[in-house]
This record gives sequence, C-alpha cells and structure tokens, in this order.
Amino acid sequence: MTAEQNRAVLSAAVAAWNKGDGETYLELYDPSVRHHGLGSVSFDQAANRAFYEGVWAAFPGSRLTIDDTIAEGDQLAVRFHLSGEHHGEFMGVPPTGRAVILNGQTAMRFRDGRVVERWTSSDLLGLMIQLGAIPAPGT
Repeated sequence: MTAEQNRAVLSAAVAAWNKGDGETYLELYDPSVRHHGLGSVSFDQAANRAFYEGVWAAFPGSRLTIDDTIAEGDQLAVRFHLSGEHHGEFMGVPPTGRAVILNGQTAMRFRDGRVVERWTSSDLLGLMIQLGAIPAPGT
C-alpha cells in the first residue's frame, strides 16, 4: 500500500476511536503487531488490546486528534493528543473526574494496510501531574 493509503487507514481508525468504536480501531493492528514504548517490554496483540481497553475504561469518550503526520514508504510518523476526562482507574490512579490532555508521538510501520510495528512516546509525567498523582515541578 502507498503512504497515502496508510494515512487513510489511520484516519479511519481515529474516526472509529472518536465514535467509541474500539473494535474497529483495533483492526488497525495486525495480529503480529509489536508495540514498543507502552511498557518495559513490547506489547503483542493481546497486551496492545488490554492497554487500549484500559485507556477507554479510564477515559471514556476520549477524543484522539492527529496533529501532524509524516509519511514515507510503509511508515507513518504522527504527533497526536488525547483529550478526555478521568472516570476510571488508570495506572493505579483512582478516578478524579479531571479533564486531561495527553500529548505524544508515534511511528508506525504498515504491512498490507495494518500496523505491524509501532513505537510510541507520550507525556505520562504530564498526565500524572494533571491527575494530581504527583506534584508539579517546583511546587
């Protein structure tokens, strides 16, 4: 598939996320996926699913926005942000009801229209500060 086709696949997955259709969003990932950066080891398909189900439970109705995309060959690099409210436990933090924005970036490698490898980095420190789980620097 072309870089533009891969952009379209990602766009459709993001639209599914924003409609609350997690199952369609998860179709973005090939069964052989390896997702790096979310834990101490890369996630396989089952761990990837569990991670996203945890995000959806903690931040129901969250909105995913793609801020920038760079495409080359079978890879996409994306800067994104996730906005929502914290209504379920996340990383050991009980629900706070607070509005949050999580910024991040990711690089994805596609094969046959699905992500087979992904590298993600996001501002979890900033998220924990927004949730009140840790104090802001200088406070």
